[in-house]
Amino acid sequence: AIEKLQQMNIEVHMVTGDNHETAKYIGDQVGITNVHASVLPTDKGRFIEELQLKGKTVAMAGDGINDSSALAQADVGIAMASGTDIAMESSGITLLHSDLNQITKAIELSRTTMTTVKQNLFWAFVYNILAIPIAAGVLYPAFGFLLNPMLAGAAMAFSSISVLLNSLRLKNK
Repeated sequence: AIEKLQQMNIEVHMVTGDNHETAKYIGDQVGITNVHASVLPTDKGRFIEELQLKGKTVAMAGDGINDSSALAQADVGIAMASGTDIAMESSGITLLHSDLNQITKAIELSRTTMTTVKQNLFWAFVYNILAIPIAAGVLYPAFGFLLNPMLAGAAMAFSSISVLLNSLRLKNK
C-alpha cells in the first residue's frame, strides 16, 4: 500500500508514539522514509496542522484513541474498523477490513469521481449553451428554425440520461 501511495505521488509519513528504533525499523520494512517517533497524541494533531499550513491536503490513518485528535484535524481521517470507537467517530472514512490497500482504492475512486463530475458539468454546460438559445428562437430570424417544445423536452431528457449513464460507469470501479 505504501509503495502504491508513493507511485501516486503521495507523500507518506509515519507519525507514532513508539520509540525511534521501533518506528525506524517498521518504516524501513514498509518503505516509509518520513518517520516521526515518540510523538504525543496532541502533537500528532499539531503535526497534521503544520502540513496543512504548508498547503498540503492531509489524510491520516489511525486506529487508536491516541490518533483521534489527528484524525479529526486531518482533511480526511481514515480509521480502521478494528480500532477504537473514538477513532472511528473522529474519522470521515472507516476501513471495514483494516486493509491499507483500500486507501489507494479510495483515492483512485475519488479521482475518477471528480473526473466524472467535471465531464458531466462540461457536457451539461455545452448542452445549455447550445440548446437554450435554440429553444429561445435565436435561429428563427436567420434560418426560420424554431425548436418544437416536444423536441426540446426530449433533448433535455437525453441530456439528463447521458449524465446519469456517465456517472453509472463509476459503479464498476
